[in-house]
Parts: sequence; C-alpha cells; structure tokens
Amino acid sequence: MSRYDSRSGDPTSYRDRRSDSGFGGTSAYGGSVRSSSSRRDYDGAELPRKLDLDGLTPFEKNFYIESPSVAAMSDVEVEEYRQRREITVEGRDVPKPVTSFRDVGFPDYVLQEVTKAGFVEPTAIQAQGWPMALKGRDLIGIAETGSGKTLAYLLPAIVHVNAQPILAPGDGPIVLVLAPTRELAVQIQQEAAKFGASSRIKNTCIYGGVPKGPQVRDLQKGVEIVIATPGRLIDMLESNHTNLRRVTYLVLDEADRMLDMGFEPQMRKIVSQIRPDRQTLYWSATWPKEVEQLARQFLYNPYKVLIGSPDLKANHAIHQHVNIVSESQKYNKLVNLLEDIMDGSRILIFMDTKKGCDQVTRQLRMDGWPALSIHGDKSQAERDWVLSEFKAGKSPIMTATDVAARGLDVKDVKYVINYDFPGSLEDYVHRIGRTGRAGAKGTAYTFFTAANARFAKELIAILEEAGQKVSPELAAMGHGAPPPPSGHGGFRDRGKGYGGGRAWS
Repeated sequence: MSRYDSRSGDPTSYRDRRSDSGFGGTSAYGGSVRSSSSRRDYDGAELPRKLDLDGLTPFEKNFYIESPSVAAMSDVEVEEYRQRREITVEGRDVPKPVTSFRDVGFPDYVLQEVTKAGFVEPTAIQAQGWPMALKGRDLIGIAETGSGKTLAYLLPAIVHVNAQPILAPGDGPIVLVLAPTRELAVQIQQEAAKFGASSRIKNTCIYGGVPKGPQVRDLQKGVEIVIATPGRLIDMLESNHTNLRRVTYLVLDEADRMLDMGFEPQMRKIVSQIRPDRQTLYWSATWPKEVEQLARQFLYNPYKVLIGSPDLKANHAIHQHVNIVSESQKYNKLVNLLEDIMDGSRILIFMDTKKGCDQVTRQLRMDGWPALSIHGDKSQAERDWVLSEFKAGKSPIMTATDVAARGLDVKDVKYVINYDFPGSLEDYVHRIGRTGRAGAKGTAYTFFTAANARFAKELIAILEEAGQKVSPELAAMGHGAPPPPSGHGGFRDRGKGYGGGRAWS
C-alpha cells in the first residue's frame, strides 16, 4: 500500500498545508510570510499573485517522503549523480534525486505501468523532477524533447488527484495541462490514460479543429485531468462548459513554443482564473528572456531543474549531416538521398510552408514514394489518419511543418530531413530531436542554402559541440564567405557511386 494512496471523499479530512509552500501562516523556512503582493522571492521579482484564499478549500500538495536509500546519499554522492546525469538545480531546500522508481514511493499500480512500459531507471528529469513535484512546490523544468518530461509531471499529477476530494457535480478539473498543439495534447492524453486508468482517473483532451460535442460531454460528466490547447479551452470556459475553480495542479508544457505561437494573452487569461495557491509546473526546452519573464509572473518560490547545458545543443545520439545546395537542387537531392537511405524505416521531412509541404508530397507520390503530409491546414481527422499511417509504418515518409516539430512522439523515426532550414537554431535542434529518442541512435540531414547563411556560425557551433564533421563549404560560410557554386556541397549526383549517406559531409 503506497503512502500516497489516501483518496477520500471528505474535503474536511485535509489539513491546511499552505504553510509548507509559503502561502500565508508560518513559512516552512522560518518566520512569518505575509499574504502580500509585495513579497519578493523569485530573483527580486514581485510575487504576482494576490493571495486571497478566503473561501477556498485547503488542499494537500506535499506528498514527498524521502526513502531511506535516498536519505542515506551523502552530499558528495548527490553531486556526483547530478554531474553524471547533467542535472543542474536551483532553489531552496532542493530534494535529493531518486535513482530508482522504488525510491519515489509511487503506488504499486503506477509502478506496474512503468515496468510494463519497459522503463529501467528514471530519466534525468524524472530523477530530480519527481521529488520536486511531489513536495508541492512550483517547478521550472528545462529539458530537451524526448527527455521523459511528460511522465515527470503526469505521475505526480496522479498522486495529487488521488489525495484530493472526489469531484462533485459541476466541478471542473483538478489537473490542467496546457500544450501548444493538438498533436502534443493528444499524446499527453494517451500517457494520462495509460498511467491513470488504474486509479479510475478520468481525463479529456480539449483542442480545436474537431466538433465540440464529445469534449463538452466529457467536461459535463466530470474529469479530473484536462489536457488542452489554449484557444479551445477559453472557448469552453466562456461557454460555461467547465470552470477552473478546482484546479490545484497546473502544467504549462512547452511554454516556449506557446509563446512562439502567440498564446501569451490566452495563457494569462487562463491562469488568472486559477486559485493563487495552486502548484504550477512550467516546462520549456529553451530559456529565452520572454519565457523567463512569464515564469516570474506565474510561479512563486520555484525549484528550477535544467538537464544538460544551458547552451543550445543537439542530442549527441544523432548523426548530423549538412549539405549546401541551391533552392533549385533541393528536390533532386531529396530523391537521391531517399534512394540512399530508404529501407522501410520512418523518415520525417520538414518544410517551412504548408504549400511547400503539399507540393513536395504530391511530387514524391507521383514519383512512387510512399509519402503523406501533416500541417495546420489539414483537418484534425486527416492529421490523425496521417499520423497513424506513419506510426504504423504504412506510409514511412511524412512531410511536416513545424506543427509536428515539438512533442511529436513517434517511436523509431530513423531519419529527419530538413528540406527547408528552420527560422531559428532552437527549431533546428527540436526538429532533429524527433530522431534519436529514448536512447536510440538517429540521423539528420539538412539542406542549407545561401539564404540560410546567417545561421552558419551558430549551426557550426552546434555541430562541433556534438562532435560532428563540419564541411569546408559550411565552415567558409561561417566565416562570411559566399556559398559555393551550384553542384557543390558534399553530395554526389545520382548514379555516381553514392551509398549509405556517405556522400554527405
């Protein structure tokens, strides 16, 4: 029997733990904490919440009990473990990382699902993130895609739900997860369903592009976990189909991507409707200033955990090849490359535009290649069908715009091809991160044109950091030289002895 398995229907059975998180009463760190918006705690930032908790039912959010084996770790052992797993932490009273699933004390039924999924040990973000999340404090997690962050916040969410009073008729969710895209939201829901089923925790996914009816019915029946994209959730709130009064565990997944997509006003509107003493988990793959500024306003006294280097870098399990081409050469180069690498494995090809996506896909199909495309103008039903065909290997080539670049969890994508170079190095890293996931090896090929020359220097830095070969042509562009004449760039023409991708430099 787990120490977390304490669900009860009696809302009065929970003592007020606000003092543990610094909200009112006596601070867990000693002294008195005034419920005042002048409280400064996050690097001098003003505490953004007016902590008016009158009439709000106290709730439980600190569930962490350190296991004897974790407690026995010395400071030196903790530091060695963090260095080995590339974990950097900030914050007060940071808990020690856990080194095995048993150390966390998750309920047996959750551990059974973890074992069934084939996980051997916690990923770095899980090892440090689980104790942080279970302590009930706000958390900033910065980790690359494919790092296991979805379970880093979902398993503590299940524990959180099981400790709260059961939903009454008319109640909204207890856990709210905001995600930037429909695809990511659906994938999060699949994980929530898998790991929450044994607790009989209900969830639903709220996103645009599909009829509202089934989503409205789910909300009206009552669900503990809602995974949503911002626009459709606001629509549901304004139509009074749900409310956020019961939300005590808020997750902002891929916050950087939501800001890139212009969702900041919607995020603010949603967060303003959630009780101020909630627990907030804020996840991002990058940490630009605008993402940090939003964190200062949404979070209070957070832990911060960073996996890997604060500098932008690519997954070292991915073999990166960059080929300098002209725009007019791209399609022939693509066909040459597909002839080289096509072995039935999944190949993901990224384009800049929806129009380009459709044109290249149409041409590939006319030339006999099993390709399908996915982008924002496709209906949700078509996007779902394309993804399922790709995942099943029935159509092993998928072209996509950046809508699929983040959070797209397709097992065994062997090759990523950047047909168009993206608009930022962050997007380059996230695109190629669709391969080489969960410890597997992967390969990324990138077409780089004269129009992309401004990215050459930073791209070279990413390649060199990952131990990849930099072609003389790319190195010259990095030093400000003009691109080489058409036909050069390290890829042999069709019929001239290319093979196995060796023609790429």
